[in-house]
Amino acid sequence: MGGLQEPAEEGGLQPPPAEVTEPANAKTDPVEAAKALSTPAPEVATVTEPKTPLEREPAPLTFWIALVSCLVALLLFYAYFSFARLEIFKMLLGSFFPLAMMILAVLGTIVFGLATPTEAAAMGSLGGIILAAAYLRLNFQVMRESVYLTAKTSAMVCWLFVGSSIFSAAFALLGGQEIINSWVLSLNMTPVQFMILAQIVIFLLGWPLEWTEIIVIFMPIFIPLLPHFGIDPLFFGLLVALNLQTAFLSPPVAMAAFYLKGVSPPHVTLNQIFAGMLPFMAIQVFAIFLLYMFPAIGLWLPTQIYK
Repeated sequence: MGGLQEPAEEGGLQPPPAEVTEPANAKTDPVEAAKALSTPAPEVATVTEPKTPLEREPAPLTFWIALVSCLVALLLFYAYFSFARLEIFKMLLGSFFPLAMMILAVLGTIVFGLATPTEAAAMGSLGGIILAAAYLRLNFQVMRESVYLTAKTSAMVCWLFVGSSIFSAAFALLGGQEIINSWVLSLNMTPVQFMILAQIVIFLLGWPLEWTEIIVIFMPIFIPLLPHFGIDPLFFGLLVALNLQTAFLSPPVAMAAFYLKGVSPPHVTLNQIFAGMLPFMAIQVFAIFLLYMFPAIGLWLPTQIYK
């Protein structure tokens, strides 16, 4: 009458596993507990939502714009197509397009980091040989003249670099670099004033000198001053490149005008060439102004490629 006694350890039922916990004051039948443990737990029914058929989404607006543009281009092509335009396209296909593809291939490998400038130049030489063979102009005479002119130009440029490097090194060792730095810093100029001064100096140097002398001799004078004024060297280099292109076209020297005079017909005078270059100079000056006001014009692509 004092309740159920625990069965003996040697026979009978064993105590329930440790995972099953019971309240301290609960009194249950061992037989019922064993049945409850041996009975598998009922499975929980999972409710699955009925699958709805996928709805067809409408085509985006850009698809229809592209489709209409293609149709309009085809209509214009068939409306204004003529055999004269076909002959012009054939002439471009045999003259301009191969050179354009070679230029894009050489510059594209440099921009995307696939080749160094030296490797890209070798690639351009190979492309030139292939084009000469395609135009049936590749022979021993052409190869000999090409090698001779390449060696002559390379030697000239190398001696320019040698002389420019010696001059810049001697100028720096004799203290000229420090004198110019201290003089520019003593003027207490703002970054805008420094940029205007540097561009004016480079513009005046572009009259009598080639770009190699300016880059090798005078650029090392300006580059150490850029961190003091907080100017990006890449941005400064882009402004210098545009400035040199403008200086090569401006009178009284305008070396590009003499280059054009050498390849132009005899009836074209030098004054006509100068008059024709003035609008392009105005465009160059406007491009420099736009680049200075909106630096992302020149810095966006390098930051996207080399980030």
